[in-house]
Amino acid sequence: MAEPRVEVRRSPRRRRMVSAYREGDTVVVLLPARMTKGEEKHWVAEMLSRLQRSETRRRSPARTSDEALMARCAELSARYLDSLADPVSVRWVPPMRTRWASCTPTEGTIRVSERLREVPPWVLDYVLVHELAHLLVPGHGKDFWEWVHRYQKTERAMGYLEGLSAAAGWGISED
Repeated sequence: MAEPRVEVRRSPRRRRMVSAYREGDTVVVLLPARMTKGEEKHWVAEMLSRLQRSETRRRSPARTSDEALMARCAELSARYLDSLADPVSVRWVPPMRTRWASCTPTEGTIRVSERLREVPPWVLDYVLVHELAHLLVPGHGKDFWEWVHRYQKTERAMGYLEGLSAAAGWGISED
C-alpha cells in the first residue's frame, strides 16, 4: 500500500501533545513548534502507525470476503443466538435498493448489501444478528425481536443505519 501524503503542522502554543488525523487523502500531524527534525521524523512515523492500527481495529474483518462474513456469522450465532442460527451461505451482494440485507429462511441464505462494507463493525454485527435471527423466526414478531435484542447495540445500530440512509437519500428502512 502506498504511503499517505503527510502534512506536518507546528504550533507554538502546543507544548507536549502530538496528534494526527485524516483530512481527505492527507494525514495531518500536529506537533509542538520546538521539536527538532529528528523528533518530527520519529513522531510522524509513530502517529502513522497509531492511526493505521486504530483504523484497522475499527474495520470489520468480515468486510473482506464472503468466507469472512460466514465466519463472523458463526461467531455471532454462538454469542447471541445459542449457536442455533446456522446459515447455508452468507454473501456480499451489489447494493440493494430498499434493504441492508435479506434472508431466505427456507434456503438458509443471507445476502448483505455491499453498502455495509464500510460501516463500523458493531453496525454490521447488528445486521448479521438480525438476519441470523430470521433463520430462527421468519417474521418480525415479539419472538424475533427478543433474539435480536440479545445484541446490546441493536438500538444504536438501528439509529446509525437510519441516519446513514437519510443522509445518503437511499430511502432504506428497517424491515
